[in-house]
Amino acid sequence: MKPNTTHLLSAIVVCVNLLCAASPAAAQEKFPSRPIEIIVPTPPGGGTDITARLLAELVEPMLGQKVVVVNKAGAGGTLGMSAVVQAKPDGYTLGGLWNAPLTMTPHSQAVPYSLQDYVAISLADTAPALLCTKPDFPANTGKEFIEVIRSNPNKYTYGNDGVVGMLHLSTERIFTKLGIKARPVPFGGAGETLKNFLGGHVDIYAGSIPPIVPHVKAGAAKCLLLTSKEKNAAVPQAASLSELGIPETATYLWHGIVGPKGIPPDRIAILEKAFARAAKSDKFRQLMEAKGVTVEGSGAAEFRKLIDTEFKAMGEVVTSLGMAKK
Repeated sequence: MKPNTTHLLSAIVVCVNLLCAASPAAAQEKFPSRPIEIIVPTPPGGGTDITARLLAELVEPMLGQKVVVVNKAGAGGTLGMSAVVQAKPDGYTLGGLWNAPLTMTPHSQAVPYSLQDYVAISLADTAPALLCTKPDFPANTGKEFIEVIRSNPNKYTYGNDGVVGMLHLSTERIFTKLGIKARPVPFGGAGETLKNFLGGHVDIYAGSIPPIVPHVKAGAAKCLLLTSKEKNAAVPQAASLSELGIPETATYLWHGIVGPKGIPPDRIAILEKAFARAAKSDKFRQLMEAKGVTVEGSGAAEFRKLIDTEFKAMGEVVTSLGMAKK
């Protein structure tokens, strides 16, 4: 009996040890088990911030956890992005970004991260920028607009979102392809650009669609050229780049969710599915499409391909402008 008792006690000890060892692993299987933080590298109230907060609200019931947005603005978005790549890669710290800090700024200034330091999770939306003029500008179509600029090199000024910003590069990408020139004037964003355009300080508004539409309807502006391949119902007069025969120069303003490299694949899959569903929800779609924004809700692989492709294209534009970092 004694040996059997000894064997039984040994077996119990082994089982207890196995259970104890398995408990942490079992606990780790559930994700997420606590709140998730989305770092937005802009001040509150801007387009990127509004989009991230809406996604956070919509994704919470899908993940079963609170999703908190934290603003970390500065250095053109690179400060917040730095915090994202430095975070623990457990899926609990993500970034809610627009494209400039990822595909544009790194070409002109040193940033503490590279393409390999983060993973793509889901692309939420895309939207074209556009070029608009005052009603008395001597052109009424996209093709006429291009010919006026071509006939008057560097005569006209266009307001944009800052040196090597999305609006600056998307406009120069088109102008370089067509061999035309206008003078860029940097401002702090679409709102400041619009104010200076309406005040007559620049000839052309280069910015996003929503701020300018009310002024188009009021007869204070006309929009002639989009930075997209496709037309946009919000500004039907504006020509697409396909109509001009240069669809390959299209550039979009986009918002998406990224995370630090090293997040386990199973957690990326959970996040990818949840954020894609949130972007494709009726509420997100209705709010975005009313602003001339296209809902995407794409997966990680498709989003990664967009980032890599755009990074290369923007590098070529920055180099052509002589603004590449040394």
